[in-house]
Amino acid sequence: MVTRTKPAARAAPQAAGAARHSIQVIERMMRLLDALAAANRPLALKHLAAATGLHPSTTHRILNVMVAGRIAERAEPGAYRLGMRLLELGNLVKTRISVRDLALPPMRALHEATGETVNLSVRANDEIVYVERAAGNRSMMRVVQLDGAHAPLHITAAGKLFLLDEGQHAAAAYARRTGLRSYTRNSLSTVAALRRELERIALEGHAVDNEEAEIGVRCIAAPIRDDSRKMVAGLSLSAPAERMQPAWAAQVKATADTVSRALGYREP
Repeated sequence: MVTRTKPAARAAPQAAGAARHSIQVIERMMRLLDALAAANRPLALKHLAAATGLHPSTTHRILNVMVAGRIAERAEPGAYRLGMRLLELGNLVKTRISVRDLALPPMRALHEATGETVNLSVRANDEIVYVERAAGNRSMMRVVQLDGAHAPLHITAAGKLFLLDEGQHAAAAYARRTGLRSYTRNSLSTVAALRRELERIALEGHAVDNEEAEIGVRCIAAPIRDDSRKMVAGLSLSAPAERMQPAWAAQVKATADTVSRALGYREP
């Protein structure tokens, strides 16, 4: 009796080899993307081959596929740069990113480390609006502000960060527009005081609310920035004045930086 080998038995190794080859091509394409991204000008084929360690013929074949898919483009004969398809995909990713979703896990971690309330806020005209919060039973004091509550920029730590980000001229215009109303004896009520405060924040990299919105409550805030380096939100920690620890400023900033990096922000 003659035993025949089933075709499937030979096909398995062939399928595995094809899969390995496909992964290898993807890895090589990623090396080419990294090389193109690192350059601020179009790169010649020979430079791309040298930068990636690929053979020129292999580099050329993969680049042809990338050009066809608009992931790369020929800037001039024999030179390549990143393609517009990457910009389209990047914009699509940005529209689907939620600052709140990215911020919540780091906010919870900061709350667990300090036991205090952690807030996420955004700017709405001349106010900040609280959009998310991490709090629990470890903190006896609950900050009065609720999610969706709002407050003037100049009396909140996060609001001052937005004013700084907009620049001194815009901050002066804000002062004229709002009159810098006082809410406590510590509120910044003059243009000169606001200017000095913004200069201090620029040097220290974080902002504070020293019982300026509510007596007995202090706050530390740091900015959250996106890939364009624009400030899109403020992350703050609120606590009773007697419990606030200046050392927490570094933790607040580190938490805000974590969210910023998740949004694509990179240090200049």
